[in-house]
Amino acid sequence: MYYVVYNPEYWKRSKHQPFEVYKLIDGQYQLQAGEPFWMPEIGLGIGRATSWSGGLKREVLYWYDEQGDRYFTPEELAEQERQKAEQERHRAENAEQQLEALFAKLKASGIDTDTL
Repeated sequence: MYYVVYNPEYWKRSKHQPFEVYKLIDGQYQLQAGEPFWMPEIGLGIGRATSWSGGLKREVLYWYDEQGDRYFTPEELAEQERQKAEQERHRAENAEQQLEALFAKLKASGIDTDTL
């Protein structure tokens, strides 16, 4: 069993760190080291990262995989997919422009592109 304390603003008052993880060992919670902190019993790590939300930069807790890579939020995944689609659209437009330029060069050279 774990007990996570996240107190980013008032931690100095309580003389604790802003992020602490305790594990129940032999009936007592003991402070654990490392961030993100890996919890093998549930196959997840937990730690802090900086996030932008509503134009504001803030520190928040995130889940991590065993390699220490942060899992993306649904909003971040949607944004990644939107960016991929936009890049693919740009690639397709660029390929179409290159093809049109090639046909124009062929026509300028006297080649009938309608018979190709």
